[in-house]
Amino acid sequence: MTQYVWGYLPEYEKERTDILDAVDTVFRSGQLVLGRSVKAFEREFADHHGLAHCVGVDNGTNAIVLGLRALGVGPGDEVITVSNTAAPTVVAIDAVGAVPVFVDIDPETYLMNVDQVSAAITARTRCLLPVHLYGQCVDMAPLEALADRHGLVILEDCAQAHGAVHHGRIAGSMGRAAAFSFYPTKVLGAYGDGGATITDDPEVDARLRRLRFYGMEDRYYVVETPGHNSRLDEVQAEILRRKLTRLDGYLARRREIADRYAEAFAGTDVVTPVTAPGNTHVYYVYVVRHPRRDELLAGLKEHGIELNISYPWPVHEQSGFRHLGYRPEDLPVTSRVAKEIFSLPMYPSLSDAEQERVIETVRDVAGRL
Repeated sequence: MTQYVWGYLPEYEKERTDILDAVDTVFRSGQLVLGRSVKAFEREFADHHGLAHCVGVDNGTNAIVLGLRALGVGPGDEVITVSNTAAPTVVAIDAVGAVPVFVDIDPETYLMNVDQVSAAITARTRCLLPVHLYGQCVDMAPLEALADRHGLVILEDCAQAHGAVHHGRIAGSMGRAAAFSFYPTKVLGAYGDGGATITDDPEVDARLRRLRFYGMEDRYYVVETPGHNSRLDEVQAEILRRKLTRLDGYLARRREIADRYAEAFAGTDVVTPVTAPGNTHVYYVYVVRHPRRDELLAGLKEHGIELNISYPWPVHEQSGFRHLGYRPEDLPVTSRVAKEIFSLPMYPSLSDAEQERVIETVRDVAGRL
């Protein structure tokens, strides 16, 4: 059975020589932990975002955890975010002892409805955590204004938005800090887990560096504040350095694929993504909607095409977060959208022929519903 999920193997075949050279470079360096490759990647990734600092960590979840801790968010603090996100966003908030507070999403972009944030702010609110979902940015100007007015910090969740631009500013450059994931399926993906937190604030950078290394200033000395063992691996850092130079090419191909989908499904019941004003979308995933989503996916499966849903269960409806006390009707747009969205294949190594097969099959199955 054919399963269109992601393009790891075709990408690896195309880039295999460089990837293996990256591995060999690290193994021959004599530095396997926090060595030259991590330092170089941190410098290059920070430069890519026009910021002073980047701290490589072991995964995207801990990029948020350490980001929150470095910003002073802790037990009892409230963090305003969305339920339409990957669960790790909220898991990270819970991990520092803070309380996630959800606002609903825009019905067209599925991004945070920033008009609801002001009403959600309380005396306990410490942080705004916008999720730049699916490859485009939340409207940041209203959030920045609220943060300034109420003395809040902004931590951007950029796990799905490498290279996305919002009114001329790149994702990750608009908050006090920003967290990235380099999970293999990401726009900029490693060959295993990886993450980073970036900032222009030297004090936040210093805290991040301590927190990712047990709370120590240097190797195996004195713990100042208990931290984590959350270091980016040297091999993954070297691979990411090589792939960062190819990021523009990855993005161009994703936009080609997105344009072809948009043209193919125009005038059908398949609702294609809406790009918010001022945004440059990078299409981490190509999320569409259909009123009979489950029937459509079942029909596609009969033709050997299994597609992903991002995300079928909003965080506020999951059993692990039942203690927060939210009901589905508290976030009506989030709950409604979750019943209709699904993702079409989107990765740079997707061939034109593979995409055309998906398009033809989706149009055929949807047309018979």
